[in-house]
Amino acid sequence: MDALKNGVDALFIMLGAVMILAMHAGFAFLELGTVRKKNQVNALVKIIADFAVSTIAYFFVGYYLAYGVSFFGSAETLVARNGFELVKFFFLLTFAAAIPAIVSGGIAERAKFHPQLVATGLLVALIYPFFEGMVWNGRFGFQAWLKLMFDAEFHDFAGSVVVHAVGGWVALPAVLLLGARRGRYSKDGAIAAHPPSSIPFLALGAWILTVGWFGFNVMSAQTVDKMNGLVAVNSLMAMVGGTLVALLMGKNDPGFVYNGPLAGLVAVCAGSDLMHPLGALVTGGIAGAIFVWMFTLTQNKWKIDDVLGVWPLHGLCGAWGGIAAGLFGLQSLGGVGGVSIWSQLIGTVLGIVIALAGSAVIYGALKKLVGIRLDAEQEFDGADLSIHKIGATAEHETSW
Repeated sequence: MDALKNGVDALFIMLGAVMILAMHAGFAFLELGTVRKKNQVNALVKIIADFAVSTIAYFFVGYYLAYGVSFFGSAETLVARNGFELVKFFFLLTFAAAIPAIVSGGIAERAKFHPQLVATGLLVALIYPFFEGMVWNGRFGFQAWLKLMFDAEFHDFAGSVVVHAVGGWVALPAVLLLGARRGRYSKDGAIAAHPPSSIPFLALGAWILTVGWFGFNVMSAQTVDKMNGLVAVNSLMAMVGGTLVALLMGKNDPGFVYNGPLAGLVAVCAGSDLMHPLGALVTGGIAGAIFVWMFTLTQNKWKIDDVLGVWPLHGLCGAWGGIAAGLFGLQSLGGVGGVSIWSQLIGTVLGIVIALAGSAVIYGALKKLVGIRLDAEQEFDGADLSIHKIGATAEHETSW
């Protein structure tokens, strides 16, 4: 029976890893559809290259920093428990690789390629796993202190803060250090729209992310005996709440409509195993409102050129999700209980501080040492031709 359970658990978490791996196609197509045509190839290449670099960084450094586990023993030891520890690494790697995938959307269309790969390696090897280990592995005494002070640890079941808020707040310094795309804002206050190149691809990316998210959340149980359908239904309700509010507030704009479900899913990750479905619906609806309101504010009022709106979507909705778990997880609001709003606030703020500080150091150093932005001519030509020497579609066929 132990062998059967080990095999089922390994298969369960491996399927989750594959579902989240597929979400990276969603990141790619969401960015591809949002950027202009001259930057579509770059969007596709960045996501898969970032994933490859993330794998190396997390395998050799990050996973050990977070969990104290390395894979340098013999293959004979690695096959124990049907290789569960290996597929657990694979599963958690797909979370870690979401950090540069999130950042990619914010810095699109004007960032240099190779400095971003360096940033990816440093973020996934050092910054992300440092906080991940504190929250999900009880490292450095943080969770023990919260338990002592507030009778509850910081609860983040599937990464509203650990993954999404950290990714969004890492992106913010990078976006600010890069500056806006040329021609986006004029000196007289005018704003150039830079409309999406392909709404169908944008929608496809959002759908891929949405479907994969049920692996992201449900499989965060990591073993079959801990799996619960409540997580799936809460994810569904938050997705729907985010969609409907974004539809109404965004006045039918498809960019808002297709980011609405993502906002809801970002926010419900933390408390998806605790909330009542009605609490998840409200959590997702508020997240949809946060995204529409803050995306509009950052782009039009503050003139922060965050191309895909990753700071409002992941940074702010993720932070809201960390706090929402401390509210709608309470038994008095229909939840399972066992959470503290103070623990949730402290954990959320700490994640933001670590993300901001780590990102500012990494991107600030790269900007000073090698530069992080394409020059004016390269940006005008587009990242596709400047970096990859090919466009997304051929303008002319070769004839012999």
